[in-house]
Amino acid sequence: MSEETKTIDIKKLLKSVLHFNSSDLHLVPGSEPQIRIDKALKPLNLPILTAKQVEEMAYSLIEDKQKKEFEENNELDFSFELNDIGRFRVNYYRTIEGIACAFRMIPIEIPPLEKFNNNPIFKELVKKEKGLILVTGPTGSGKSTTLASMLHEINITANKHIITIEDPVEFVHKNIKSLFSQREVGENTKSFATALKYALRQDPDVILIGEMRDKETIGAALTAAETGHIVFGTLHTNSAPATINRIIDVFDAAEQAQIRAQLSSSLIAVVSQSLMPRTGGGVIATQEVLITNPAIQNLIREDKVHQLYSQMQLNQNETNMTTQTDQLVAFLQKRLISKETAIASSNRPEELIKIIENL
Repeated sequence: MSEETKTIDIKKLLKSVLHFNSSDLHLVPGSEPQIRIDKALKPLNLPILTAKQVEEMAYSLIEDKQKKEFEENNELDFSFELNDIGRFRVNYYRTIEGIACAFRMIPIEIPPLEKFNNNPIFKELVKKEKGLILVTGPTGSGKSTTLASMLHEINITANKHIITIEDPVEFVHKNIKSLFSQREVGENTKSFATALKYALRQDPDVILIGEMRDKETIGAALTAAETGHIVFGTLHTNSAPATINRIIDVFDAAEQAQIRAQLSSSLIAVVSQSLMPRTGGGVIATQEVLITNPAIQNLIREDKVHQLYSQMQLNQNETNMTTQTDQLVAFLQKRLISKETAIASSNRPEELIKIIENL
């Protein structure tokens, strides 16, 4: 049998993700299988994949219903678990060469909150009874892991009903002290907005919204946060002020004053994450943390979001608020990251460059 027609065991490839402690596996026709280690892609030193081989591997993991959805849309998101390997979030897509696949490794064991989140404010945030907590950042920044750790902390410390609405479900939680109802968009519910609407009738204490994509979902999240529930959500924004602006900008101009008022009263915190290569190997995360107080609430309500950053700097010592810039400077002083990495990862690079010049 030639290399071009040889069937490849997808399970062996997925085991390589675990073996090399990598985060992702990519299968693309015309290329070797590649894994991502410490933010960089590395080939597995295997033969180049054909379109037929990738298609066979892709279809071996899905049911007829999913195959039909993929053939109709040319895109497919799902998650699955292999008992002896682990859990994966998967995306199938079509390229000019054929089907391609991206696999993201999801730890079966949910890491404890303190493993990646040294700021003591996280332990306080999970004790809140109502309000909105947002964890934001680009794809691959660890948002899902942070949220899973926060829910796990609630699970081991409090008797709560926790509803998660995800696309797809990533971390699977076992009931410890809390009761979990995990729902997957497309499988268990029609949409984020629909699931959120009905979640309020399901006696929740905590609601996780996998992604706040549209104004209907964001509006429902704000309502839930105002009416006695703690709501966790995510957005693909790279700073706390950008997150506030993104939420408000989703709405029409005539609605924005009301949304600013709702957001100012319901928002508890914004955590904006970024992962970057660490000197000597591995990755390290910055977590910009905004905690609302009367001054910040007023800035949101009065449409003065551009002043939030200055207010965060003023309140750092008393509230455990922190900016990404301050964390990057601390990492540089400890030689945990390179100057080039810090500047490339910064959400305020010009400010950071000026600080670096004076170090």
